Amino acid sequence: MDNSFSITNNKENLRINSESANYPQNQIEDSVMIREVDKDEIRRWRKRGFYSENALVKLLMKKGFHAVRVPVSNPSLNPLPDVIARKSSHVYAFEVKNAGYYAYFPKQQIEKLFRFLDELIPLDNQFKHAVLAAHLGKKWIFKEISWKDWEKNKLQEKARILKRDRGNFNLEEG
Repeated sequence: MDNSFSITNNKENLRINSESANYPQNQIEDSVMIREVDKDEIRRWRKRGFYSENALVKLLMKKGFHAVRVPVSNPSLNPLPDVIARKSSHVYAFEVKNAGYYAYFPKQQIEKLFRFLDELIPLDNQFKHAVLAAHLGKKWIFKEISWKDWEKNKLQEKARILKRDRGNFNLEEG
């Protein structure tokens, strides 16, 4: 018995051809439609992230920083931050999240900030800063992560920023 089926998908039509498969046609259609909805949701989620990254760059420039967004979709292991900024002799690597009430930053993303600063920025650690930035509605909260935590391998599995948090990094002071 041949259990193969083919799926043709383009924007105008969705055609499913099931050749003697053991799956009911409606079950196959439902799973494909869920995938389509998931794709749309992912696109919206990524647009929110791009918006927040660009908004942060504008905010940093307004506060006297030189800043750029790193234009890469980066779920890879490459040590690249979302935004890089400089003010006087200090360099900042930002990981940016857009959320409603709280934002989680996985350990792997925080480690990437430190790897970027450590491997690619030839300055003393006192001039390099890894900063988590949570865009929670109209409010920004910034949290600088300590070099000591990274060097001693004491980073949390997930860092969390809540809307009611104050943060420990001030853009005015840099």
